Amino acid sequence: MSWGTELWDQFDNLEKHTQWGIEVLEKYIKFVKERTEIEINYAKQLRNLSKKYQTKKNSKEEEESKYTSCKAFQNTLNEMNDYAGQHEVISENMTSQIMVDLTRCVQEFKQERKSHFHEGRKAQQHIETCWKQLEASKRRFERDCKEADRAQQYFEKMDADINVTKADVEKARQQAQIRHQMADDSKGDYSSVLLKFNREQHEHYHTHIPAIFQKLQDMEEKRIARMGESLKTYADIDRRVIPIIGKCLDGITKSAESINEKQDSQTVIEAFKSGFEPPGDIDFEDFTQSIKRTVSDTSLTNTRSEGKTDPKVPGKSRGKLWPFIKKNKLMSLLTSPHQPPPPPPASASTCAVPNGPQSPKQQKEPLSHRFNDFMTSKPKIHCFRSLKRGGATPEDFSNLPPEQRRKKLQQKVDELNKDIQKEIDQRDALTKMKDVYMKNPQMGDAASVTQKLVEIGNNIEKLRVEVHKFESWLAEVEGRLPVRNDNSRRQSGLYETQNAAPVNNCVQDRESPDGSYTEDQSQETEVKVTPTEFDDDFDDEEPLPTIGTCKALYPFDGENEGTISVTEGEVLNVIEEDKGDGWTRIRRNEDEEGYVPTSYIEVYLDKNAKGAKTYI
Repeated sequence: MSWGTELWDQFDNLEKHTQWGIEVLEKYIKFVKERTEIEINYAKQLRNLSKKYQTKKNSKEEEESKYTSCKAFQNTLNEMNDYAGQHEVISENMTSQIMVDLTRCVQEFKQERKSHFHEGRKAQQHIETCWKQLEASKRRFERDCKEADRAQQYFEKMDADINVTKADVEKARQQAQIRHQMADDSKGDYSSVLLKFNREQHEHYHTHIPAIFQKLQDMEEKRIARMGESLKTYADIDRRVIPIIGKCLDGITKSAESINEKQDSQTVIEAFKSGFEPPGDIDFEDFTQSIKRTVSDTSLTNTRSEGKTDPKVPGKSRGKLWPFIKKNKLMSLLTSPHQPPPPPPASASTCAVPNGPQSPKQQKEPLSHRFNDFMTSKPKIHCFRSLKRGGATPEDFSNLPPEQRRKKLQQKVDELNKDIQKEIDQRDALTKMKDVYMKNPQMGDAASVTQKLVEIGNNIEKLRVEVHKFESWLAEVEGRLPVRNDNSRRQSGLYETQNAAPVNNCVQDRESPDGSYTEDQSQETEVKVTPTEFDDDFDDEEPLPTIGTCKALYPFDGENEGTISVTEGEVLNVIEEDKGDGWTRIRRNEDEEGYVPTSYIEVYLDKNAKGAKTYI
């Protein structure tokens, strides 16, 4: 079937149809373009989503990435990143293999269609011109025939009239002959034009128009075939990435299967294990013995100054003080009054209160009460960093528990060894460069390389010193090296050996952060802490900041341990607010501080100062 023979008279409809076909192709190109935009936007959103949940460097999440579940999640994010890349591939391939090619084809089809219809219009105009010539020749022949007929009739009329002269008759005869000759000429011209038109018309409808319409038909069929190929390419582009997407999904499945809950549980142990032993059992306190201790017998200051112990007391510790409490904080725990403060005197005069008000000497409350208070109190955070209160981390990580300290030191040693290896590799490269420069001076100056080698050598030496230092600390923690002697260790003055003096009643009332007690009722307790690396931090503690001032309303003798004497009207610095026990901690100078009853002073807190620090 051919458009040229079947649609020889549908020139206008074919023009509309071919225009519609090109518009369909352009619509398909627009569809593919919007699909590529969707794919690229989807890939971008997937990448942003993956990036949003990726582990950030130098953050807590980086430490958590050691768990298998976190690793599986990170692998899933990486696979999703590759998954997004496949959608970018879809967008790129559709753009290059469909959009670009079809856009070029559309332009070619438009140009070809324009050329064919221009040729068709030209042939149409030619046949119309031939038709006009035929019509003009026909009309001229018809007119000449009518003129010749009228001239013949006039001649016959003149010839029959006897009154007309012979000259007029001859003239009419000649005129009739001329008209007949013109009619014959018009007839011949009309016949010639008619033959030419018929020939042109036959060629137009059987040769020119079929050829043009055939070209249009071929163009339309090529357009349809090209669109079919593009649709197949559209499907193939998606199909080619399906195996890769399947691999991404297989990677996610493999990551999920790699999760090991037992290994993660073990990792938690390795991450948070402190290396300390659990606190021992608390000894029974026999309250049936009515032992009355005087202030002088139980004072921490007096017993320590005497430098001797009660021979009736066994030389072992009844409890363990938490080894991470720093000196001034522990001293605050040990020396702060645990009894309720005395009521203020009736008047400001010292005569109203004989012997001056002082913290009462009450018998220690039962252990069961203290233990219940401990169990019902807010859980304490057993983490040294919470006690550091903004202080800088020690270089030897002595603020950490032994196990965590060992890991940190090992990590630091590994990092330093990597830095040393980098410097050695750089030194080797520069050494080779120096040899080349010495053999070929025109390539560079060997002196400049020598200076750089000296700097690298110094850096390596510094790094090795650092490695030796951290390895020494690591060996000490692991027990490979002997413990430092007493002369090299800055021993805290708070901790004594088994021969140290017993602590006073205030110490008895204080519980260690891990919930154990330092003394029972029946016998004195001696605090014995084996010298460890944590003692180095005790001397570095900064004094508590001043948070305001106070004015003494009444005089206070401060005879008990942990208290300080004040005179009426004296102005002192407040370093710790009343925590609800009725005592306020004040400071007179850098070396003299203690507790006074809150009801004995008038406090003026500084609004800009930070709140009082707690110890645990």
